[in-house]
Amino acid sequence: MKPIFLLELICLQSNLKSINGLDSIQLIINGDKYNIMKKYTLQKNPFVVPTTDGKLIEEHHGLASTYNPNVSVAHMIAPPGWSEPFQTPEFEEYTYIISGKKQFIVENETIILEAGQSIKIEKNTRVQYSNPFEIACEYIAICKPAFDFTKVHREEG
Repeated sequence: MKPIFLLELICLQSNLKSINGLDSIQLIINGDKYNIMKKYTLQKNPFVVPTTDGKLIEEHHGLASTYNPNVSVAHMIAPPGWSEPFQTPEFEEYTYIISGKKQFIVENETIILEAGQSIKIEKNTRVQYSNPFEIACEYIAICKPAFDFTKVHREEG
């Protein structure tokens, strides 16, 4: 009987790919519970963060999209002339520039990144992000732990 049961589980597991949006299945057979989980999370519909400054933020993984508090991955496009207030986040932020340029002011030092370049900003570092240039900047941002509005600590004014 066990070999048949294992064969059924293997068949069910191979069909998980076709069950859209399902990360795991719990089977209950004769009162015994069996969990079958995917080994990946495919993101086809990122959470689009509402903004008022023209910036596109598509969170693929993180608190808002996949409820993951450990890391966030976002695709962003900052329009020309965009900027944020200074902030001192409680998370590390990695940025990789796909196209355009982005300006960082890190602890009073101005750094300009161009396509193909990246930077890591340590947590609890005062930083300002902006695009004072004439073309949009497309980039990927990764935060560890995940981006959290309550832990970004933006300055007012």
